[in-house]
Amino acid sequence: MTSAADELRALVRTIPDFPRPGVQFRDITTLLLDRGGLNATVDALAGTVEGPVDLVAAIEARGFAIGGALAVKLGAGLLLIRKDGKLPGATIAEDYALEYGTDRLAMHVDACAPGSRVLIVDDLLATGGTALAAARLVKRAGGEIVGARFIVDLPDLGGSKALAEAGIDTVCLLDFAGG
Repeated sequence: MTSAADELRALVRTIPDFPRPGVQFRDITTLLLDRGGLNATVDALAGTVEGPVDLVAAIEARGFAIGGALAVKLGAGLLLIRKDGKLPGATIAEDYALEYGTDRLAMHVDACAPGSRVLIVDDLLATGGTALAAARLVKRAGGEIVGARFIVDLPDLGGSKALAEAGIDTVCLLDFAGG
């Protein structure tokens, strides 16, 4: 008998040697194309959330796809966390480390009212740097992080551990060994 997680796992395409040799890229776009898989993913993520959520903070870009659907399901608003320079108007930004340097995430300065209960969402959790930068942004705006949710976890890269050490309740639907 096949479990729901096994069915979702089968919808995630693995692309070897992308973006560089040795990397196994876990591509969720194939899962998003499957209406049953997309519905099951949103339902499963929503089922892990306890208590009210005011905003779903979706991280650019694949996080937007799942974050918007999850926000609707949870009756929450959608807070876009984008690469720096992509949002009009006043923003706040946070740097985060990459394997090969740094990058920067931003959000509108007025996007999160103080005291808002915020759930961070992205497609994949690797090292946790992006999610931790998003959490810092939300906290700077006065929001309360109620958790983080991901479709895929790459536990060998340590992101789940990093979020746990930061006190962020983290749930991932699927895990894949390796990087």
